[in-house]
Amino acid sequence: MGRLTGGDPSLLRRINSAVVLRALRGAQESPTLTDLVGLTGLSRPTVEGVVDGLVESGLVAEAPAGLAARRQGRPARRFRFRGEAGHALGIEVGPHRVAAVLADLTGRVVGSDERPVAEEAEAPERLGRVRASVSDLLRRTGVARATLRSVGVGTPGVVRADGELALCTALPGWTGLPLGERLGRSFRCPVLVENDANAAVLGERWKGAARGCDDVVMVLAGLSPGAGSLIGGRLHRGFGGAAGEIGALHLLGREASPERLLSLGSVPLHPLDEAAVARVFELAKTGDARACQAVHRYVRRLVHDVAALVLALDPELVVIGGWAAGLDGVLEPLRRELERYCLRPPRVELSVLGEAAVATGALRVALDHVEERLFSLADAM
Repeated sequence: MGRLTGGDPSLLRRINSAVVLRALRGAQESPTLTDLVGLTGLSRPTVEGVVDGLVESGLVAEAPAGLAARRQGRPARRFRFRGEAGHALGIEVGPHRVAAVLADLTGRVVGSDERPVAEEAEAPERLGRVRASVSDLLRRTGVARATLRSVGVGTPGVVRADGELALCTALPGWTGLPLGERLGRSFRCPVLVENDANAAVLGERWKGAARGCDDVVMVLAGLSPGAGSLIGGRLHRGFGGAAGEIGALHLLGREASPERLLSLGSVPLHPLDEAAVARVFELAKTGDARACQAVHRYVRRLVHDVAALVLALDPELVVIGGWAAGLDGVLEPLRRELERYCLRPPRVELSVLGEAAVATGALRVALDHVEERLFSLADAM
């Protein structure tokens, strides 16, 4: 990269464009050129030149004048940010399903798709389901694939920065898979791969239980529990992307796996899915002794996993998702047990987004990438 100087016209144009775009996107009503001068602090000729360039690029459009303004003579030109000028896509690739959610550049969701996939499905079949889901979604919404500016993907496992799965025990054939590269063949835009729990915590902070919170732990309770953490509003991935893999705690000589914890006898619970777990919790509500013991074991295991993160990170909020988000009996026992284990017990809430948390967070990942390119002054530097 060449040395940038304060007089670099290309740099100045990018900074000015970012400033004007941010003002347009954040405006309550379509601003005039005069309004934009006041909002940005730029000169009128600069604003006018930037706006003309943004109109030509398709990111900005002239807004129609209201009836009252038209009656008063020639109205001032007004402009708006064109959210429909591009789209972002969020994808979840999980053990039992794939899902996709599509939004315009303002984050307004324009469509979604979801379809089941067998737990034992190998990587080619699972990827085929993802591609079919995306194709159907684009067709139904009438959105051209060429308008996609970024794709976010949430999936179980330890994700490297380049989108390769360093380790994944939840999906067959996923370890070592260059997921970003494989899915990138279907798109002409960046494909960003994120751990599913990391995506989920971003989704909950954007549209769920963690709105307004900067220090959050999101736990996805499943076959191999995982957690995503925000520290000071920033996602914490760890040095190698393995932060939050609390499902590995049982390898330290801890209690048995979830299918044994929730078993009503000597045979492990199978299939281990949300419906099976819900039946165990329902039996516990009726006073069934074996079910009550199973729920107690499960909650204690979940508490130990969560407490490890709470003691290390001291979050304001813990959000419980995955299976537990649909189990109303887990919250109060979890709160009581955390009070025993934690020096400063956090607030504990169930996920608001439920099954949509991962795909929503993946969409947020995609939108963040687009916004960094369009609106960030740091990117311009």
